Formats: sequence, C-alpha cells, structure tokens
Amino acid sequence: MSVDKKRSFLGLLALAVSAFAIGTTEFISVGLLPLISEDLNISVKTAGLTVSLYALGVTFGAPILTSLTSRMSRKSLLLWIMVIFIIGNSLAAGATSVGVLLFARVISAFSHGVFMSIGSTIAANLVPENKRASAISIMFTGLTVATVTGVPFGTFLGQQFGWRIAFLTIVGIGVIALIANSVLIPSGLKTGARTYLRDQVKLITNGRLLLVFTITALGYGGTFVAFTYLSPLLQEVTGFSANTVTVILLVYGIAIAIGNMTGGKLADHHPVRALFFMFIIQAVVLFTVSLTAPFKAAGLISIVLMGLFAFMNVPGLQVYVVTLAERFVPSAVDVASAINIAAFNAGIAIGSYLGGIITESIGLIHTGWIGGVMVTSAVLLTGWSLKLENNDRLQRNFTEKKAC
Repeated sequence: MSVDKKRSFLGLLALAVSAFAIGTTEFISVGLLPLISEDLNISVKTAGLTVSLYALGVTFGAPILTSLTSRMSRKSLLLWIMVIFIIGNSLAAGATSVGVLLFARVISAFSHGVFMSIGSTIAANLVPENKRASAISIMFTGLTVATVTGVPFGTFLGQQFGWRIAFLTIVGIGVIALIANSVLIPSGLKTGARTYLRDQVKLITNGRLLLVFTITALGYGGTFVAFTYLSPLLQEVTGFSANTVTVILLVYGIAIAIGNMTGGKLADHHPVRALFFMFIIQAVVLFTVSLTAPFKAAGLISIVLMGLFAFMNVPGLQVYVVTLAERFVPSAVDVASAINIAAFNAGIAIGSYLGGIITESIGLIHTGWIGGVMVTSAVLLTGWSLKLENNDRLQRNFTEKKAC
C-alpha cells in the first residue's frame, strides 16, 4: 500500500470510529430505558424522551448548523463536532436529574446532525474521484457496526455496571475519535459550498420534495413507536430476562444491517416502487408484532423481521431525495440530503413520543400496530408519489416523441 493510500485509509478509519461513536449514542437509550427510569425515579415514558429529544436535536441541528458552518475548515469543524459530542455525553453520564440528562442529549444531537451532513463529503475528499463510493461505504461501516454491536454492548454495560458507565464508555470512544481525527485527517480539505436561505425555502416549499420528506418521517419513524420501547416490551410482555434482551438487541442489529444493504440493492433501479413494497411489508410486520408479542418464539420472529425492514427504506429514500433535488432544486442537493436526515429524525421523535403516550395509556403491546398505522400512511403517500413519477415519465416520452 502506497503512502497516500495508507494515509487515506487511516483518515477513513478515523471517520468510521467517529461514526461508530455517534451511531451508538443515538440509540443507546433504547436498551437503557428501564435502568434510567428506575435510577432517576421517572416513568418509562419520560425516560423515552431521551430518544425523542435527541432526534429533535438532530432534526433542527442538521440543516441549520450545516448551513451556518458551511464555510468552516472541514477538519476544524470535525474536531469541534467531536468536542461537543464528548461534552454532551459527559453531561449525560453525570446527570442526576432528568432535565440535565435531556439537555445533554440535545447537545450530543447537535454534533450528530452536522457530522451526518459533512462526513460523506470529507470521506469523498480523502480519495480519488473513482474511489468515492467505496470511501463513503468505509465511513458508514462505523454506523453499521454501531447498529449491530454498539447498542447491545451499551445495554450490557448498563445492566452490569449502571447506565452512566455506558455513556462514559461512549465518551472514551469519542476521545479516541477526536485524537484520531486530529492526527489522521488532513488540514487542506476543500471547504463546503455556501448555502443560502432561499435554497432551503425552495426545498421545503417544493410539493414533490415535501411529499418525500413526509414519507421519510412516517415510513422510517413508524417503527420507532415500538422500537423505542423494545426493551421493556420484551421483558414485561414477552417475558424475556434482561440478559436475553441484550442478545436479542444484537440479533436485531444484525437484521438491521442486512436490511440496510438489501434495501440499497433493491432501490438501485426504481427506488419509489421498491419503497412502496418495502413499506407494505413493514406495516404488516408491525401489526403482527402486537399479535405475537405475548409469545416468545412468534414474538422473536416478528421482532427480527421488524429489524430487517426498519432501515431497509433508508438508501431508497436518500437516493430519491437526491434525484428529486437534482431535478427541481439543483443548487441545493446537499441541503436536500441534510433536510432528509432531519426528516428521518423527525420521524424518530414523533414515533418515540407517540410510543411513550401509548405505553402509559393503553399499554406496551399496542405500540406495534400503531406504528403500523403510521407506516401505512407512508404506503399511501408513496403510492401517490409513484403515480406522479409515472405521469412524469409519460410526459417525458410524449415530449420526446413530439420533438422527433
């Protein structure tokens, strides 16, 4: 391996470690809700706000902070992201009240939103143009590994040593990422393109893009009605022990990783059609979760299937947003991607908050089918979007024939 290739690989490895830390902290609370609830003497619903408010922090932080920092040095911005990440998780680890914990989660979320917006760009700039897709996939390996191992490992640490230790471990990983980025990421990276408010306004007022942002929030967020409260559901309704739940979360993470990779391949050629059928199956699985949750074997199968389809829609949604932005607002493709990241997290916030209300009012077992209703709404909107795409294709064919 040449010196340049080795330097590029080490830089990508530093980004992957950062992605692992940020990916782990996003969902770490899911496995820790019962512990946080008991330690801080709050309800599971209130503890669930650690997921909801984090998602809202990313929702507003991604497009706004990405725009405000667009002219900063990429390396300086990356280092500041990790500093804020470390501060947020340190505050969480030391929180003695739910107010401090929620504040800490929002601080961490701000770093998440900006990292997700600029991480791919930095990775692409570390390698030659013909290697960019591979570079981005290496960075996202950190998120995949976090999904598979980070959350169950954090849950295990929390169960064995207390939930604060789980957050302190994330702080440690953040420090390693900060050092790695400072040493391995080059200083001369190209700064981002300046973004303008008028471009953001164009994006959120374009009917077609607004439609897909809504699909993202509903289709992705629907699973989080149940997923946010998966740990208490598995313990209180299905009857699994806390240690078994940790293993189930690991299997769930593996299913998510498989689904994510499969979703990318399925959405390569016709993302809208693929999304339509993904959402249909996802809705059916969520309805099934409520029916099978009281039974260990059937419940476990349903939960694994829920994981398989939970993130399968992500690649297709991102590709579709970029395609529409290139068609309707070509000057703001990067911002469109950031807004869709915000839409993903808006869905998490809505789903987890709704799950908390359901948990306290009619019971944990109902989170599945209500999430299914949310995804069914995405099915209907995706069907509408598919019809609009077909109309566009017919119009283009008619125009081309007329031109001939």
